[in-house]
Amino acid sequence: MKAVLFHQHGGPEVLEYADLPTPEPKPGQALIRLRAAALNRMDVFVRNGWPGLKLELPHINGADGAGEIVSLGKDASGFAAGERVVLNANLGCGSCEFCLRGQDNLCRDWHLLGETVRGTYAEYICVPVRQLYKLPHDFDFHNAAAAALVYQTAWHSMVKRGGVKAGETVAIVGAGGGVNSASIRVAKYLGARVVVIGSNPKKLTQAESLGADILIDRSKEEDWSKAVFIATEKRGVDLVVDNVGTTFPLSLRALKKGGRLLTVGNSGAPRFEIDNRFIFAKHLSIIGSTMSTLADFAEVMDLIVTGKLKAVIDKTFELKDAAAAQERLWRGENFGKITLDIS
Repeated sequence: MKAVLFHQHGGPEVLEYADLPTPEPKPGQALIRLRAAALNRMDVFVRNGWPGLKLELPHINGADGAGEIVSLGKDASGFAAGERVVLNANLGCGSCEFCLRGQDNLCRDWHLLGETVRGTYAEYICVPVRQLYKLPHDFDFHNAAAAALVYQTAWHSMVKRGGVKAGETVAIVGAGGGVNSASIRVAKYLGARVVVIGSNPKKLTQAESLGADILIDRSKEEDWSKAVFIATEKRGVDLVVDNVGTTFPLSLRALKKGGRLLTVGNSGAPRFEIDNRFIFAKHLSIIGSTMSTLADFAEVMDLIVTGKLKAVIDKTFELKDAAAAQERLWRGENFGKITLDIS
């Protein structure tokens, strides 16, 4: 099979478009012929590497993917060859106490497809059948792949962890990323008012097209927490979605008393200082979230395939051009998800 892979960590130049043996499904697994993959910033983090990261080399990037089932391994039930599916990249072991009570994103032996195991920048992949969601026969593979990771992340964090309710005001730090664009649409679906803090007018205009109610250009408003405070009639917001990390101090200031700061990542940096006085004096909560449960994934994908929620696709590249796609993502030129065509 053809795949984009790397034998050592480094810049985009380490990615190779090469041949690898097609994998064979183990018991409980399905072999998928992938038709589309989608990028995440995690792909670049893994390609660059970090201390302690241990991979089977060559490694294949990619958490998101959609395609058709080719064959099933022993004891794999509930699916059939030829069915169209999208992959859930959140890999629980299926047998620990967390997985058995439906909290597989807290699995004791948790993995993320494309991070510690080979991913979707390839023509074929094998995954446990519990990771699959059946797609309608006419649903676009790219829309499915673009939705899978970011929508399960946004849905679990905002609905199950953050408890966003109709009538609340939600601020989202950043406009262009996949999780942020999904968060805008999830918040609007839940009936919330949405404030978006973006880096340039073009991305803010695009955020407005997704339903954002209040737009704040942080390139013009250095202390954007003050701008949020003024825009909300000096009340502050109920919840801030902040996946940057280094912006936590401003996010804490933007929250009203009793507000929640919700995070699923740290694109800015993993370590930074915060002023604890804001947390205890304003009765604030900081809530972390990672991916979603299998049940949450099915719940939000039902909304995707029925058109109640929609993926935001930025641009599509051929599989062989994955390095150029990663560069576009890393430079922050995208709005929404970048996909790879694996035809």
